[in-house]
Amino acid sequence: MTHLVQQLVIHGLTLDGQRFRPSDWAERLAGVMSQFRPAGSTGGHLTYSPYVLPVVLDGIRCVVVDHRLRDLEPLAWKFVCDFATDNKLKLTEHEVPSPRP
Repeated sequence: MTHLVQQLVIHGLTLDGQRFRPSDWAERLAGVMSQFRPAGSTGGHLTYSPYVLPVVLDGIRCVVVDHRLRDLEPLAWKFVCDFATDNKLKLTEHEVPSPRP
């Protein structure tokens, strides 16, 4: 049986279609969230959290936020959602197969 994971995608586009600045916003946001990890995970402090990853989708910088972050650390989830809302960024939801059983 395939397990699906819900993801929130924060796009580097404002609701009125403008590119969000600075250009490294996605890496900065993911860097701030790097401490939030699954129990027992490895990677150290110099890697992104598997729950908050910067990506480029269709040429636009985005941050993919795993919905499991909401249960792990509700205040961290609120922080990324508030960031998107405060900056009027486009949001979409996706469901992807989980890499874990």
